[in-house]
Order: sequence, then structure tokens, then C-alpha cells
Amino acid sequence: MLGIQYIKVQPTTYLIQYQGGKIVREGAGMSFFYFAPRTSLVSVPMASTDVPFIFEEQTADYQTVTLQGQMTYRVSEPKKLAALLNFTLSANGSSYASDDPEKLSQRVVNLIHVLARTEIEKLSLRDVLRASEQIVAALRKNLAAAPELAALGLEMLGVSILAIKPTPDTARALEAETRERLLKEADEAICARRNAAVEQERAIRENELNTEIAVESKKRQIRETQMDAERAVQEKQTQMEKEKLAADIAQEELRKALVALATANAKTEADARAYGISTTMQALASADAATLQALASSSMKPEQLIAFAFQELAGKAEKIGQLNISPDLLRELLERPHAKK
Repeated sequence: MLGIQYIKVQPTTYLIQYQGGKIVREGAGMSFFYFAPRTSLVSVPMASTDVPFIFEEQTADYQTVTLQGQMTYRVSEPKKLAALLNFTLSANGSSYASDDPEKLSQRVVNLIHVLARTEIEKLSLRDVLRASEQIVAALRKNLAAAPELAALGLEMLGVSILAIKPTPDTARALEAETRERLLKEADEAICARRNAAVEQERAIRENELNTEIAVESKKRQIRETQMDAERAVQEKQTQMEKEKLAADIAQEELRKALVALATANAKTEADARAYGISTTMQALASADAATLQALASSSMKPEQLIAFAFQELAGKAEKIGQLNISPDLLRELLERPHAKK
């Protein structure tokens, strides 16, 4: 009404009111009435802004990669930025009179593009694909010291890289190379596993053979010990047999000596008896037969005397006409052997 309007901005917006080419008021989060025909309003947003970016660059080995990421910044010096870019509001007070606010983000993206190109051109394709952290660190360092951001009054809050991708053909080639390498590594792993299995089998077989050798060695030692024991027993038995044989020989020699001595004694006794008999016979040769008979009968038993008498009678049977023997005598003769028994 009559050109008087009211404006109110957020605390994250820095508002500058120009009137007659001079700053009337300025500050963040302001609200006031103003006369629109004579007032120019400059609104600079100070809230953090996320700027996504994506661009292609070539590596040191002339391979194209796509870099995708995001940067976050805020306006730290709004008056400096307002002096370089047109953030003037249109007459309705709700939109900008120029497209400079939209170009700010593109200027930041261009700056990131230049700095990232410098880093990517230093690395080969494989190194770039693995160097996201390295590139992020370099971008943060270079953006913090970039004079372009300082001139615009901007403050870098953070930068991150979401993806680094090669072209589809290169990606397929890398995938094929990686796939072949993985297959080769898998083949090598299988070969190593088989070699390990063969080696383990060989070790097991060697252990079995060593065990068998040890067992056979123990058996041989046991056999040798048994043979030594048997040999020792045989030697002992042989020694005992020799000793027994020597004892038998000694006993036989002793027996032989005893037999010889007994023979000699018997011979001596026989000679002594023969000599005694001879002497007796010589003594008896001169004696009378009747005397000898009387001497012999003196020591005889009754039955012997009776037998001797019958013998005498038999010797003179031709001279005896008749011989009567009483039954009592015969009974006596028959009963004596039984009584003796």
C-alpha cells in the first residue's frame, strides 16, 4: 500500500537494506517495513549448502574416469559475497532479481573440478580407483587454502567422494582382468591345496613307514634279545651238559678206579682165600679121612646128620640086605622143613 512493504527473513539469512546507495540497516534474521520504490534489499543465505558434483577426467595413463561427490559450504562473509555477486531481491521481495545466486554453486563445482583434475592426472587408473581418500584429503587441503573461496567469503565445511568409476568398457576389461586373476588365484589355491594334500599324504605315508620301520626295528630288537636269551640258555645248557659230562666222566673214572680197586681187592681176597684153602688143603691132605669126617659132622645140624647118615648107607647099599625106617623118623624129616619155614 503506497509502496510500503514488510519483510522478514530467517536467522540464517543476512539481509542488507540499501536506500539512496547507502546501507540503512543490515543483519541476520531481520524484519522491518520499507518503502519499496526507494529501497534495494540484498538477501544472502548463510545456511550450509550441499553442492553435488559429477564430472569426467583422464588419468595419467589416459583412461577416463567419472568422479562423483558432494561439497558442503556456507557463506561466512555475506557482505563480501554481496559485493561480488548480485543477491538483490526483486520488487516482490521473494525472488532474486538476477541468476547470480544460482551461479555460486557452479563456481564452487568448477573449483572442485580443477582441483580434482590436478590430483587425478597424477595417478594411473588403478591408483585412482583406490585413491578416493587421498583425493578427498587433497581437495580438503586445497579448498581450505583456495583464494577463490576466500574472495567470495565462503567457508568449506566438508567434501566427500561418493564414487570413482571407469568407463563401461574399461570396467569390463578390469573386471575381466580381475576375474582372470581371481580364477588364476583360485586355480593356484586349488593347486596349492592339492599339493598340500599330496604333501600331507606323503607326510602321513612317511609317518606310517617310519612307524612300520620303528615297529620292525623293535621286533628285530625283541627277536635279537630273544635269540640272545635263547643263545645264553643254550650256552648255559651246553655248559651244564659239559659240566655234567665232565662230572659223569669223572664219576665213571671214579667208578672205574673203584671197580679196578674192587677187582684188585677181590683178586687179593681170592688170592688170600685160595692161599687159605691151599694151606688148609695142604694141612688136611696129611689128615685121616675119618678124622676129617668127624670134624665135619661135629658142626652139622640134626637133619644134616641124618642126611649124611643116609648118604653113608647109600654108599654101602650093596652090603645092606634090608633097611627099616620107622614112620616117626619119616614124619620128623618131612615136618622139619615146614617148621623151619
